[in-house]
Amino acid sequence: MDLIGISILIIAIAFAVLTVFIINVLNRLSNILENTNKTIEKLPEQLDGMLKETEVVIHNSNETILDLNEKLHALNPIFYMIADAGEASRKLSSSLVDVTNTIKKSSEKGKEVTKEKDLSGIYGLLSFVYFMYQKRQTLKDIKKGKDVNES
Repeated sequence: MDLIGISILIIAIAFAVLTVFIINVLNRLSNILENTNKTIEKLPEQLDGMLKETEVVIHNSNETILDLNEKLHALNPIFYMIADAGEASRKLSSSLVDVTNTIKKSSEKGKEVTKEKDLSGIYGLLSFVYFMYQKRQTLKDIKKGKDVNES
């Protein structure tokens, strides 16, 4: 054998190895394409099922929204009543604030009169006597067996 024969033999062996490799790759590609084909064949059935489920979900959502709208329309009068009650309580509280401010001003005037006429000792004495009277009443009630929290 000469060099040309050996080179042709090497080329033939390389071609055989390449052919085996290409056959293996093509077999794998064929399997992948078959699995893809099976998946694609199942796809319309799966899409039909998904579309039916989506249709049911959309239908239920629409019914829920309609029901919610009806209930909101039924609740509107209640919201108006609550708003009216809030407005009335706001007016009441503002009038109470006005009364409180008036009482505060008059009590400040009373403090000024007390300071001017030096009546603080008399008011302190009266407060102490009232406190003692309350304490004595509480003790009497306890001795009688009466619940102190009832009165």
